[in-house]
Amino acid sequence: MNIKLLASAYNDLAEGRDFYERQSEDLGGYFLDSLFADVDSLMLYAGIHRKVFGFHRLLAKRFPYAIYYRLEPNGETMIYRILDCRQNPRTIRQTLRAESKLNR
Repeated sequence: MNIKLLASAYNDLAEGRDFYERQSEDLGGYFLDSLFADVDSLMLYAGIHRKVFGFHRLLAKRFPYAIYYRLEPNGETMIYRILDCRQNPRTIRQTLRAESKLNR
């Protein structure tokens, strides 16, 4: 099974890394390591997560982030967004709807 991150997911990771790096030196690197470990877990567990706003949602283990992904017909796991869960749920829903429209 292949896992593919869209540019929007990479941008989310970069924003999260920058935020945590401002909080404490080297925390941004730890953030990335942790989130990529969660992404790697999709090799085994893709598809078992609850669907939210039309996407499967994997909650990160160590940070308040959620990985929103879909299983594609060709067998790929496509990661659309990696969002901070501390946002207003309405903002998350709007972000994911816009992402769905962009990637049809």
